[in-house]
Amino acid sequence: MKFAVPGLASAVGGAVLGVIAVFLVTIAVQQNSRPDIDRSGNKDSSLLNGVEYGSR
Repeated sequence: MKFAVPGLASAVGGAVLGVIAVFLVTIAVQQNSRPDIDRSGNKDSSLLNGVEYGSR
């Protein structure tokens, strides 16, 4: 009985940490898509949607 309570607490803690780890890994694996590129800038006055000042 002396070791039952700490052993049970350790088992429960390990199970909770294991579930959290699996949940976080699953979320990380699902987020593997590239973001959409913002192409709303003016092509004539910008390079990669960053306005250039002056001439080169």
